[in-house]
Amino acid sequence: MKICVAQTRPIKGYIQTNISNHKKIIDLAVFNGADTVIFPELSITGYEPELSKELATNQDDSRFDDFQMIADTKQITIGVGVPTKNNAGICISMIIFQPNKARQTYSKQYLHPDEEEFFISAQGHTGLIGKNSNIALAVCYELSVPEHSENAFKSGAEFYIASVAKSVKQVDKAIERLSGIATQYSMTVLMSNFVGQSGGMECGGRTSIWNNKGLLVGELDDTNEGVIIIDTETQELIKKTI
Repeated sequence: MKICVAQTRPIKGYIQTNISNHKKIIDLAVFNGADTVIFPELSITGYEPELSKELATNQDDSRFDDFQMIADTKQITIGVGVPTKNNAGICISMIIFQPNKARQTYSKQYLHPDEEEFFISAQGHTGLIGKNSNIALAVCYELSVPEHSENAFKSGAEFYIASVAKSVKQVDKAIERLSGIATQYSMTVLMSNFVGQSGGMECGGRTSIWNNKGLLVGELDDTNEGVIIIDTETQELIKKTI
C-alpha cells in the first residue's frame, strides 16, 4: 500500500472552494501512486465550530459525488473532514470514499471540552478502512485518549491515521503523543494537519509519519500545502508541496 496524508490551507466556510482544493491534492496523491489519502479535521469547511450548524451535511451530499467518482476510477480511498448532522446534533466527522463501495462516515467519539458546546460525541465506529482493512482513523483530540488507540490496536489496526487541526503551540504535544502510540503498539502512525488560519488559530502543519518503532520518518513544513506518502512495503517516502 501507499498511504498518504494531506496538508491543506482551508478557506473558512467555503465548501466548494475547499472541495476544489482537495481535488488538486488528490490528483497529486494519485500521480504519486497513493491508494489512500486522508485530510485534516473538518477539512471541507475548516475547523470552525461556530459555523458547524449552518455548514453541517451528510455523506450523501451531492457536492461530494466527485470524490466517489475519483475513488472508483482511480482505485483510491479518500477521507475528508466534514461536520455532519443527525437527529441528536452535529458531529465532527470524516466521510470515507472507497472504490466501488458505499460511503461511510467516521464520527469523533471523544470531544475536547471546548467542543461540547457545538458538537455531540458519536457512538460506535465504522471499523477499519483501506485495501486490507487495517487502517484506523482518529480525529484530533481522540489521539490524546488512551482508550482510542488501544481499541484500534485490539481491532487489528496496523496503521493509525490522526486527522487533526492543531495550532503552532499544540502540534509538538500531538507529535510526542503519536510517536508514543507508534512505539507502544508497533503501528505505523500518520498525522494530517492544516497550515494557515483556522478556528481563530495559526495551524502548525508538520504533517508527519512515524514507523512502527516510533521513529519519525518524514514530515512536511509548517507553511506549504502538500502530501507525504509512505510505501508500506518498502518504507520509501514521497514528499510533495504545492
